[in-house]
Amino acid sequence: MTTYANISLGLKKTQEKYPYKRAIVYPSGRDKNGRVLYSQMTFAQLERQSDALAFGLERIGIIRGTRTILMVTPGIEFFITIFAMFKVGAVPVVVDPGMGIDRMLQCLKQGKPKAFIGIEKAHILRKLKPGFFKSVQHWVTVGKRWFWGGYTLNQLMTQTNDPYPTARTTRDETAAIVFTTGSTGPAKGVVYTHGNFVAQIKQIQDHFQIEPDEIDLPTFPLFALFDPILGMTAVIPDMDPTKPAFVTPQKIIEAIENHGVTNMFASPALLNRVGNFGKKNHIKLPSLRRVISAGAPVTPANIEQFSSMLSDPAQIHTPYGATEAVPIISIGSNEILAETRKLSEQGFGMCIGRPICSTCVELIKISDNPITQLTDKLKVTENQVGEITVKADLVTERYFNNHEADLLSKIPDANGNTWHRMGDLGWKDSKGRLWFCGRKNHRVITQNETFFTIPVEAIFNTHEKVFRSALAGAGPRNMQTPVVFIEPCSKIKNKKAFIKELLDLAKSNPLTASINHIFIEKTFPVDIRHNSKIFREKLAVKAKRKLNL
Repeated sequence: MTTYANISLGLKKTQEKYPYKRAIVYPSGRDKNGRVLYSQMTFAQLERQSDALAFGLERIGIIRGTRTILMVTPGIEFFITIFAMFKVGAVPVVVDPGMGIDRMLQCLKQGKPKAFIGIEKAHILRKLKPGFFKSVQHWVTVGKRWFWGGYTLNQLMTQTNDPYPTARTTRDETAAIVFTTGSTGPAKGVVYTHGNFVAQIKQIQDHFQIEPDEIDLPTFPLFALFDPILGMTAVIPDMDPTKPAFVTPQKIIEAIENHGVTNMFASPALLNRVGNFGKKNHIKLPSLRRVISAGAPVTPANIEQFSSMLSDPAQIHTPYGATEAVPIISIGSNEILAETRKLSEQGFGMCIGRPICSTCVELIKISDNPITQLTDKLKVTENQVGEITVKADLVTERYFNNHEADLLSKIPDANGNTWHRMGDLGWKDSKGRLWFCGRKNHRVITQNETFFTIPVEAIFNTHEKVFRSALAGAGPRNMQTPVVFIEPCSKIKNKKAFIKELLDLAKSNPLTASINHIFIEKTFPVDIRHNSKIFREKLAVKAKRKLNL
């Protein structure tokens, strides 16, 4: 029996319940007194305008199954466009512009798009690099069309009040292709089905208990996509979404206070920057009911700092996941600060919590090779570090045109279900909680032992002068030399004495006792999406050079 599902139907339900509630609020400037001016749109208006655009997209040939590059900045036009695309059954191809132009272009070409919807800058790029867009047949400009062909978004807004007949897409039909940033390898196109999206939204709603009166501040643009379906007003922050580590804290706090924001997503880097400012200035944000932080491990110190601005019973939640599967595991700040923090700082790993809702998690023996079937023989025992694999309705089952990645990341079981290998390592305690120990390809294997990044780095991170640390391996696989890089909180006057302190600290713990090489770095190379994941691969190259290996 065919099961129909279309993610855009969630907007239709929301506008029927709350037609005049604000769907999107966008900062559009400031008045002469410096107060923020906002553009806004209700759920009923968003439904009508996305219907009008859906008719226009269909008219020019952007229809069900049309892979369409979407390069539109967060704002009102983004929401209108993406819901119109879902309504016609077109497939948005989404790439993070922060990954750099060359890598972004390779991803766009890999997506084999037939249509292109973008702002003026995006069209200038495609005119400068036409070779990457040879498959595109339909062009739409969001804004003013200059010296290129195609249509403008305004030209496609059909003058009608008729509701658009939403495409009868199925649960397993492709809804979007979202590229990973490639922080830990080549960027891959993750195939999201309508069923994946529906399950994802249900899991978010059920676990975080999203209420009908909520207002969200999504500082990561893609997470804003779900707000209209969850019934939340999306307040678009005044920031560069590709540089959360350099956000202006006052602007984030201003938006929260102006709108009584109840829910906020923040990468660990943004959480740290805003929390640091808020704690120093004794700021309180009583409207916040929850803060969700993900994208990289969130340190207990970072959580404690931002928590100083929250009022009971608000918590910081740190859901675990990846582009292919999110959210799947979560824990709240109360449990972290009261219980797991002490163990994390002793090198037990970062507690990421328990599986959410009906998510199934298994830890299997660590392997760098494809696995043809998930069997009981592969599973590790309690308290043993293994590779994290997950199964749930929201977990994506394949990559776009990437059979090799499918073989390495997906495992079928005897019942025909697909499990996703997260590429991360962890262990499970007697309370059913998972403890994250780092990326699989970041583990350091010497002749005598294996080091995992998160437990090792925690030992050094307890030093008052250390902002963060990073473990890297220098030399050939299975015969690596462990090296620890340190990013200090401030400039170190006597580096020699500082390194001696850190070496003494290493010798005091069996996890780090055999580490003899420590180097100081002014700043670490980090990922472009959340500005939080450390590029240990780059540090490993530097370690090899420093040790002349």
